[in-house]
Amino acid sequence: MNKEELHLTFFMCVIQSRQLVRTPQRTAGEASTSSMLIPKPPPKTDNMRSLDPVDDPGTVGSIPILKTEWIMTHEEHHAAKTLGIGKAIAVLTSGGDAQGMNAAVRAVVRVGIFTGARVFFVHEGYQGLVDGGDHIREATWESVSMMLQLGGTVIGSARCKDFREREGRLRAAYNLVKRGITNLCVIGGDGSLTGADTFRSEWSDLLNDLQKAGKITDEEATKSSYLNIVGLVGSIDNDFCGTDMTIGTDSALHRIIEIVDAITTTAQSHQRTFVLEVMGRHCGYLALVTSLSCGADWVFIPECPPDDDWEEHLCRRLSETRTRGSRLNIIIVAEGAIDKNGKSITSEDIKNLVVKRLGYDTRVTVLGHVQRGGTPSAFDRILGSRMGVEAVMALLEGTPDTPACVVSLSGNQAVRLPLMECVQVTKDVTKAMDEKKFDEAMKLRGRSFMNNWEVYKLLAHVRPPVSKSGSHTVAVMNVGAPAAGMNAAVRSTVRIGLIQGNRVLVVHDGFEGLAKGQIEEAGWSYVGGWTGQGGSKLGTKRTLPKKSFEQISANITKFNIQGLVIIGGFEAYTGGLELMEGRKQFDELCIPFVVIPATVSNNVPGSDFSIGADTALNTICTTCDRIKQSAAGTKRRVFIIETMGGYCGYLATMAGLAAGADAAYIFEEPFTIRDLQANVEHLVQKMKTTVKRGLVLRNEKCNENYTTDFIFNLYSEEGKGIFDSRKNVLGHMQQGGSPTPFDRNFATKMGAKAMNWMSGKIKESYRNGRIFANTPDSGCVLGMRKRALVFQPVTELKDQTDFEHRIPKEQWWLKLRPILKILAKYEIDLDTSDHAHLEHINRKRSGEAAV
Repeated sequence: MNKEELHLTFFMCVIQSRQLVRTPQRTAGEASTSSMLIPKPPPKTDNMRSLDPVDDPGTVGSIPILKTEWIMTHEEHHAAKTLGIGKAIAVLTSGGDAQGMNAAVRAVVRVGIFTGARVFFVHEGYQGLVDGGDHIREATWESVSMMLQLGGTVIGSARCKDFREREGRLRAAYNLVKRGITNLCVIGGDGSLTGADTFRSEWSDLLNDLQKAGKITDEEATKSSYLNIVGLVGSIDNDFCGTDMTIGTDSALHRIIEIVDAITTTAQSHQRTFVLEVMGRHCGYLALVTSLSCGADWVFIPECPPDDDWEEHLCRRLSETRTRGSRLNIIIVAEGAIDKNGKSITSEDIKNLVVKRLGYDTRVTVLGHVQRGGTPSAFDRILGSRMGVEAVMALLEGTPDTPACVVSLSGNQAVRLPLMECVQVTKDVTKAMDEKKFDEAMKLRGRSFMNNWEVYKLLAHVRPPVSKSGSHTVAVMNVGAPAAGMNAAVRSTVRIGLIQGNRVLVVHDGFEGLAKGQIEEAGWSYVGGWTGQGGSKLGTKRTLPKKSFEQISANITKFNIQGLVIIGGFEAYTGGLELMEGRKQFDELCIPFVVIPATVSNNVPGSDFSIGADTALNTICTTCDRIKQSAAGTKRRVFIIETMGGYCGYLATMAGLAAGADAAYIFEEPFTIRDLQANVEHLVQKMKTTVKRGLVLRNEKCNENYTTDFIFNLYSEEGKGIFDSRKNVLGHMQQGGSPTPFDRNFATKMGAKAMNWMSGKIKESYRNGRIFANTPDSGCVLGMRKRALVFQPVTELKDQTDFEHRIPKEQWWLKLRPILKILAKYEIDLDTSDHAHLEHINRKRSGEAAV
């Protein structure tokens, strides 16, 4: 068969199978996109909103999305492509380097070019801005290729004394004016951003001086009459107020946890105590989240010094841990840790104390700059990319009256904040600590930071009561496929339950084990060391409860179970719905239950994130990095990678964004043979550039006809003589491995919140000497929604669920798909309505309630 016959046969097969291809459904009365009515934009308000989530996971893996305020017309969509014509943007990285900076630089360059603007690299930070010359070079699309997965900053960063002087800033202004650059994106910490604001405020005076000196013409001065500044916060310490996460923090946590896990094995072997010092001169975020993520015995942070008798309390805590059977102790110390008098608490001080009072074999490990190095995590790549896109939009929309802003992350949303407001609050934290107003310093850090601290104190400092008189009995189980972080959620749930004086049971093998009576009581030590272990220690199965209601009811009575914590995926959610239905027949099922979403697919209705998805995402990214490296070496090679997720395209989309994929095929965005052909043509054109490789991701159930083999064969045939194709099915490796810091911390906080809710709900449901809960709000899903952790009745989520395909009907991450395509150089429309709008940071003083 010749090539023409093959094409004809191929297209005939496609035509015959088109009836099987899913197409978008439009409800009655719904207008087509091209004729959609445009509601008026919402009225503006002067009310300030708190930027601290009501109760968010406070760590990593939350991916930024933006508020859509109105739908744009086609003309307004198209305006984004011409927004930057005639304009120039410069991007620089300054101060300490942080993983994820390269992702931000890449996004600024590519989106800037997409809008029609010229984009320039400024090498070596502000020093390059002052020196000019070859330090300021125009960027191209290809010049940012293969930098997404690199740590540090490829355009360099340097401390610059010259820029602190007006003469240095005058030279910097001259270098920008001569190149027609009036938009500056600065990626760095508070010092770097403060310098940028100073530069902007002096801009008019600097131009006047340059004009008087005859260095620039009147025309040049007119064209450069104002300077727009947008900041992106790159700092591993997460010490900038106004944003939940700074670029680099999550990657630093990855480095720390890798080391902690490695140290734990040797510490157990020799029954040692390890004191680990992490970065954080003025901010204890890294130390605090590390302590939660590894189950440390103690943490020292500068914002909350220990009590005066901390030495005795610490030794008692370590001794009690050993008495319970633990073979090791882990103590985390922020480098800026102090006591209440402001005296430094060093790692050596702690080591000497432990050796002197307890005689334990104790070692000190100072992590140092290893925390800044290595490959950026999936979160930092997506955060940097998303913030880079937003920075370009903010710059190009700027006017002379627009204040310098910083693009920040709040819960699950991106926001623009006045730069100097954030800098001032950041300085206020340091000032409060200097004045020993530690309560105020904690409040200024934000509610997310305080929530982390409260959970840590519960798990590390509160002793479980000896007596359980008057206690309640709560059972915890895993349901569905295993997901990294499940064990951390079980550990947190069990220990918080014990601290509250409850009797806690663990159920093996999900609902099947509940029906068979595979139930046992868990003590404090039962879940020791579970935080960092992957999979499901309790065992988990996909079995649903409906067929075993009689046996389950009997065991609920036998073991006196008064509340149920279900940790799992879509089966846990549907199992909860079945339990609600079963209450009509079995009174024993009338007990409170809460579902904690835990699945790599991230497809549980009622939550933007599920435990385990972040770990799976990082596993995919690591594999894609290695595959891209292989493709770069062999040249002219395209890899097709199949990811998990069922019908949910979360993993494929987010991995595509984090790994720099050329395409990501998902079920939620139907595609046709024309789309596949366009993707092939896109790769053919790409092979003509200096970037001679391709990466395509496919969600496992994106289309029943266009399988991985089908797409591989298509690419292989159409790419003959131009590129080779390879395929890789990642499979169950996405469910394995140690959980990431985000999944550990998220799971720990979800377990704690679920058990607190459970205790209150059991008391509320106590009637006539027994527990009887039959209201809709007695069976809930605990999920993260934008800026808050919320409990939602499972029955209310039914209307939001596509049961046939096991996905929520609305999924927030779909709004990020246009960014993936733009960064891969596809000619598409960018909806510029879907961006952040300027807000104000809410300064919370001591004694002041959070908004």
